[in-house]
Amino acid sequence: MYAENFSLSEYLARIRYKGTPTADIGTVASLMRHQLFTVPFENLDVQAGKIVSLVPEDIVEKLVRRKRGGYCYEVNGLFAMALEALGIPYRFAAARPMIYPARRPRTHMVLIVTVDGDEWLCDLGFGSYGIRAPMRLSALDVEIRQDDDSYMLSPIDNGFYLLQAKIDGAWANQYAFDLSYQEWVDFAPANHLNSTHPDSIFVQKTIAMVMNEAGRKILAGDSFKIVAHGQTEKRTIAWEETVGILAHEFGLTMPPRV
Repeated sequence: MYAENFSLSEYLARIRYKGTPTADIGTVASLMRHQLFTVPFENLDVQAGKIVSLVPEDIVEKLVRRKRGGYCYEVNGLFAMALEALGIPYRFAAARPMIYPARRPRTHMVLIVTVDGDEWLCDLGFGSYGIRAPMRLSALDVEIRQDDDSYMLSPIDNGFYLLQAKIDGAWANQYAFDLSYQEWVDFAPANHLNSTHPDSIFVQKTIAMVMNEAGRKILAGDSFKIVAHGQTEKRTIAWEETVGILAHEFGLTMPPRV
């Protein structure tokens, strides 16, 4: 994933990373954590009537220089640029979201990172119950604690992996993916669907989410939640409150509609 305007030092400053990154899994985990804590998952461009740009240089300009967030292609694409700058091998994979009542196409993007012969799932763009750290693909059917959250990877049919998150004490399917290689351009149709289709959650409501040490903050339509150490505070908000919450809780400004 290459962008002419990507600078590793600018990226590290954007995610508030201190120190010298190296090509090991500890660095990958630390970079992932820093980015999750500083670059929000958000769909404000879609809500403004725009189709999200997959031009790598546009992603750098938006997320690094304008300090915006983005959805899976953008935040995972940016992370891929950092991996490439560090010489860490990775590939894109397509995942099928499984949080909906009806079967959906494979519209989600994840990264498979290879470090010292081990393959790891990295994903910075799934929203509410996305993972918080890399997950080793060989660690299957075991509960993996990440801060106050729990996740599990399991093998399912036809070479696919299933990611589950423990929610209210029960395992809930999040998405399934296989290891078939995907090019960046392969996500263009899914991006168009997510940006424009009336059934897309990104078209239907304003979404913003950012993680922190204690948990996460989530804005979804008229709902604002703060999850801290497994406890959730939730309230319904009026539309007039949205702009203030985006600014104060996520550092975001609603872009003008096109």
